[in-house]
Amino acid sequence: MNIRLRPFSVADQEFLYRLYASTRREEVAAWGWSQEQQDAFLRMQWNAQQRSYETSYPEAEHSIILRDGEPIGRMLVMHGKEAKILVDIALLSGHRGQGIGGQLVRTLVEQSDKERVAVRLQVLKSNPARRLYERLGFQQTGEDAVYLQMERQPG
Repeated sequence: MNIRLRPFSVADQEFLYRLYASTRREEVAAWGWSQEQQDAFLRMQWNAQQRSYETSYPEAEHSIILRDGEPIGRMLVMHGKEAKILVDIALLSGHRGQGIGGQLVRTLVEQSDKERVAVRLQVLKSNPARRLYERLGFQQTGEDAVYLQMERQPG
């Protein structure tokens, strides 16, 4: 398995939509909407997410995750002086649960340790990745109705 990152390009927009939709499709399908309604809603939500990321993290490193040269996900990291913020990491459903995301987060943690900066992230309370973050030494620093805020100090 050859996993690498490459910089995002404008040509990746449709892939990023498909990736986003794959992370929400099951949830939205349960609402009983037609396929067209689901697609319209997911497109609207994806557009809102993209605008939010561009506005909130304009300097973030935006990478496409490749497996054997094919795009399978994305990773968005803001590199700050005091901390790195893992804004988003997502994989297409067929590539989840295989250790790919875990290895990418471990690499980010190793880089942060070398630079002596913390890593911060936000995770859905229901997301199984929360257990991975806890195993890697992330501690909960806050929460709201939907998300946990977590941080890992350099080790």
